Amino acid sequence: MKSQAKFLLNLSFVILSINSGAIGQQLQRLTYNNPGLVVDLAVGLRGWPLPMDYNGNGLPDLVVVSCDVPYDGAYLFENTGQIDKKTDMPVFKAAKRLGDARKYLRPDERLDRAANVRISYVNGRPIIMSPGKAYPDFKNSVFSDPEMLAVRMDFHGYHRFLVRANQWQYLDYNGNGVSDLVVGIGYWGDYRGGSYDYFGQWNGGPLRGFVYLMLNIGTNDQPVYDHPEKLKTTDGSHIEVFGWPSPNFSDFTNDGKIDLICGEFRDGFTFFENVGTKYSPLFAPGRPLTFGDERLAMDLCMIIPVAYDFNSDGLMDLVVGDEAGRIALVLNTGEIVDGLPRFLPPKYFKQDAFEINFGALSTPVGFDWNDDGRDDIIAGNSEGLIGYFENLGGNPPRWASAKLLTVGEEVIRIKAGPNGSIQGPAEEKWGYTSLTVADWDHDERPDLVVNSIWGKVIWYKNIGSKKDPELAPAKPVEVAWKGNVLKPAWNWWNPRGNALVSQWRTTPVAIDWNSDGLTDLVMLDHEGYLGFFRRTNSEGNVVLLPGERIFRLEGELELLRLNSGKQGSSGRRKIAISDFDGDGRLDLLLNSASASFYKNTGEENGITVFRDMGPLDEQKLAGHSTSPSVIDLTGDGVPELLVGGEDGFIYYKDNPFIN
Repeated sequence: MKSQAKFLLNLSFVILSINSGAIGQQLQRLTYNNPGLVVDLAVGLRGWPLPMDYNGNGLPDLVVVSCDVPYDGAYLFENTGQIDKKTDMPVFKAAKRLGDARKYLRPDERLDRAANVRISYVNGRPIIMSPGKAYPDFKNSVFSDPEMLAVRMDFHGYHRFLVRANQWQYLDYNGNGVSDLVVGIGYWGDYRGGSYDYFGQWNGGPLRGFVYLMLNIGTNDQPVYDHPEKLKTTDGSHIEVFGWPSPNFSDFTNDGKIDLICGEFRDGFTFFENVGTKYSPLFAPGRPLTFGDERLAMDLCMIIPVAYDFNSDGLMDLVVGDEAGRIALVLNTGEIVDGLPRFLPPKYFKQDAFEINFGALSTPVGFDWNDDGRDDIIAGNSEGLIGYFENLGGNPPRWASAKLLTVGEEVIRIKAGPNGSIQGPAEEKWGYTSLTVADWDHDERPDLVVNSIWGKVIWYKNIGSKKDPELAPAKPVEVAWKGNVLKPAWNWWNPRGNALVSQWRTTPVAIDWNSDGLTDLVMLDHEGYLGFFRRTNSEGNVVLLPGERIFRLEGELELLRLNSGKQGSSGRRKIAISDFDGDGRLDLLLNSASASFYKNTGEENGITVFRDMGPLDEQKLAGHSTSPSVIDLTGDGVPELLVGGEDGFIYYKDNPFIN
């Protein structure tokens, strides 16, 4: 009976949607609508760069592959020949989609969404490769017409679901004119199952990244690949880095011999010098690349370096993708310092602005940040940043590029560090900022209330004005706890003082829920229930009370628990609250494949009851998570749906309930 009732409710929602136009217009990517604007070049989650002169005009172009949902595909960025004056970086045209990637590169639907696509340069000719395959006709067929390699696919001896990098390339390893195979393998088996002790020390193993060689004992026309072997260094240990090795063999020291530079899962580069000969390479133990006294590092993690002479000066540079889908150039200076080739710090390529993107797992919120009567966008992302996209007016609106919010002159960036992520030290560069904008301290100026990878709920006070906000350093959101300070059971660390610690990666919604003039907080509590943290004024002091569980779904007896998962499966719920259907009651918008609508049907004995009306759009925007919000794009007072995608792009849709 319960399932039948839910079916009828969903059927009524579909009928309502058809009548109100919800099925007609799908979620669309928000565009800058700003000719002449230049922004960071980016695809969706995880960019796998394939640099080449694609159109044969003598300028290096970029093909970038993403297996993300929904931004799947291979994309061409053509080099315009122009230079961005602010960054001195090449400017590329906006992306042109060449074809599908996911269904060809990931037929087993691996959870890691890794494209595992690499480029080899054989006699100057670019050849695209994926595990066990080459694509000699890539320009015409993209990934649909592979050439299968006569090799075993499980040679690395590890369970395939524990291998999250499987990177294949051609290489004439021993200088005999015949192309061999090298494979970078990233193995997670020793890392999985680890946890932190009470002192915050990781008791699991590391991510492991190895490099294998398969010598071709045949010919280029009729290859016969020998048994694969892990490459070793001169001290007898295997060549190993911290996952995702992305091996690049080239003469980086200008001595006529191939050296090796590997990336890693996090952000650094390791150099293995060839101390052997051109025909019999021997590699010294790895050393991190440096710039000055600092280790050379990328802004974000999951980096994919590709050796390529981008500026045609005879030196092999590094073109590097990262988790946010951006692509950087790491230039080779030609200098050798203490035996290490010297590269400049990464600088990100630019493109003509088209669709708005704010890195992986963007969390946009619509709010008039500069008090000019137009809703802007404030957004977080996986990198732990908070960006401000100014609405410049017009219909459709014209948008400025993201301005990173700061405290003073320091950019706000929340990071897990070595022990802030439930899932281990591999995630130290992630922050997963999720936020709302509200007047938290009741001084008539908008503040920020922010959660992150830590689960620590903090707020940034606006010490500027409504028209020109300026943020003070973060403070903890504090609760007038009655007894123990609550936290998720699996956190190795304890909250400080009366700080509110909830589950990671979930939205803190600051809103006056009970219409008493005080800004409350609605969000997941430490056990995944939707909690109402009530503000009260006691003798002139405004305090936040412990969370009350006052929500449930229609037809259910239990109170509303949005996530019962533990450890890494906890949290992850993105929430917005708005009277979305215009009936005078505050509804819930929740992350799902797109965004789901929970209609507020009223109160029963002090409990607010929601009706699950299902998704507001059929389009799938996420493998991990979306982040819904609302925005008034047209200035008519009607909230439109705003959704941050896993791919970092920002989507919108007209309100299906209010004309």
